[in-house]
Amino acid sequence: MAENWKDASGIIVTTTPSVEGRPIQKYHGIVVGEVIVGANLFRDLFANIRDIVGGRSGSYERILADAREQAIAELQAECASRGGNAVVGIDLDYEVIGDTGSMLMVSASGTAVSV
Repeated sequence: MAENWKDASGIIVTTTPSVEGRPIQKYHGIVVGEVIVGANLFRDLFANIRDIVGGRSGSYERILADAREQAIAELQAECASRGGNAVVGIDLDYEVIGDTGSMLMVSASGTAVSV
């Protein structure tokens, strides 16, 4: 069974090409959500220390989770503005950008549809 997710916006998002049990009625085009976050100097310092002594970097994990949720929320908002109620085929990408690699871009893209 495919995993679908819907939040308070009511827009279903899924990485699968369709929503199980709900045929696609109309395609509304490609939608994208992008978030760029800057790295914090002190957070980087503590993350580097944690990397040296081992363990997971909770601060970076929270930043990634927040950026991913924001990108998906933008995707859902664009879908709704086009008259859709679901986004299928979602792809998430993470890129380090900036001259010193000090920023992270999280992008989510997919196809807005009505099911």
